[in-house]
Amino acid sequence: MKALVYEGPRDMKMREAEVPAPEVGEVLIKVAYSGICGSELSGYLGHNALRKPPLIFGHEFSGTIAAIGEGVAGRPDLLIGARVTANPLVTCGRCSYCLRGMQQLCAERKLLSAALPGSNAEYVKIPATFVYALPDHVSFQQGALVEPIACGVRVAELAAAKPGDRVLIMGMGPIGLFILQALRVYGVRDVVAVDLNKDRLEMAEALGATAVHPKETDTAEAIRAMTGGAGVQVAIDAVGSAATRRVCVEHCAPGGKVVVTGLHEAESSLQVNHMIRQEISLSGSFAYSAINFQTALRWLSEGQIDLRDWTIEAPLEAGQEWFEKLLGNPGKVAKVLLRPNA
Repeated sequence: MKALVYEGPRDMKMREAEVPAPEVGEVLIKVAYSGICGSELSGYLGHNALRKPPLIFGHEFSGTIAAIGEGVAGRPDLLIGARVTANPLVTCGRCSYCLRGMQQLCAERKLLSAALPGSNAEYVKIPATFVYALPDHVSFQQGALVEPIACGVRVAELAAAKPGDRVLIMGMGPIGLFILQALRVYGVRDVVAVDLNKDRLEMAEALGATAVHPKETDTAEAIRAMTGGAGVQVAIDAVGSAATRRVCVEHCAPGGKVVVTGLHEAESSLQVNHMIRQEISLSGSFAYSAINFQTALRWLSEGQIDLRDWTIEAPLEAGQEWFEKLLGNPGKVAKVLLRPNA
């Protein structure tokens, strides 16, 4: 099969690779679409210790079942030719975290495109436990969005914002846009979106947020004006820089909550004494549980979350070109889906 292989910082090449053979309990999926994730952009630059070359990236995908390993029979939704997506976070299913529905904290977790070969190829294999049939009305393009939507669902779950709350989101990349939509499903209508990219802010405005561009408007003054100086009940960092994390803490109301999900920088200095005195809670959000993934698929199926208006398709061969574009200024593009099988 053909595969787009990461061979070093800013170096991806099309290569011939062996088609994976599904083992016991696994299925082989012929990939229809494979999305480019923000975490893979850092990996592409060589800034992600989990992604070591040579490696096939890709963990947001959809496709059709091409082969089934032993032990999968009995699931009528997983027949040859079935249209599917998959949860790429492969976990043990036995530990206390998995049994409590916190699969994302499983010590044995392995992510496609990091510990396992990913979906930027014509075929990818994965245990059948993590495969989900797509409803007939959900397209392959939409099916490839379920995984990043699940990340947004998890952040919204941890934020626990109520309909009357005001929420700040730093960063309007795909995850920030999905967080915004997940919050709106929960009834939250007052969301302030901050980003340096005007195109992304326009997307956020189209989804109902109030946009703030830091280079045109002083972020601190804007938030103080919007909240009467009280601050927001929930602040979410979807960037992962020291600066954006500090903004979240600074503008969180007493008794409020900060949720950090961006992974750009490993360490940050935060206003801890301020957090103590104002009883501000801080929570990390990593990936999603199995229930979050199922919720993402259901909300997508119901039309409550989508980014199809800002999603573009490209052949797998153009993968490196799009990694470079996404690191620069791609325009009004929220998600790029690569097509391994033209």
